[in-house]
Amino acid sequence: MSIAKASTRLPACLLSLRLTVFLVFFMWTLDKFVNPQHASTVYENFYFIGGLGNAAFVVIGILEVLLILAFVAGLYKTWTYGLVFALHAVSTLSSWQFYLGFDNLLFFAAWPMLAASWTLLVMREEDTMWTLGDRTGRLGRRDEPVA
Repeated sequence: MSIAKASTRLPACLLSLRLTVFLVFFMWTLDKFVNPQHASTVYENFYFIGGLGNAAFVVIGILEVLLILAFVAGLYKTWTYGLVFALHAVSTLSSWQFYLGFDNLLFFAAWPMLAASWTLLVMREEDTMWTLGDRTGRLGRRDEPVA
């Protein structure tokens, strides 16, 4: 493959990862607004955090919306890509009991998404298609050198 083809294919592939990871996080975030009781059950069963009311999930949801909008826009990549990876890693690892057997095969779908989040974090400077920031995710001119 020529360097020219690779230089256009890689950003397109990273964009597809960023958009699909965003889609999953967006649906999880909407769930906090639409069905806070479900979110409460998830927090109790997977994160051992109980007793949160609807207002807490509205606040968590608002913070998640800000994070995932910055993430999908390619802003502050070290922070936003890192937080998305970390949050999904906690979610994936806290579900360990569902990986023991064949009763909950859908939980295994979390692993490719975790790999996608990791790939985006590691390759954040190459993720340049449809981003608002420079190569590092900072707002600014795209022709500035990367420090």
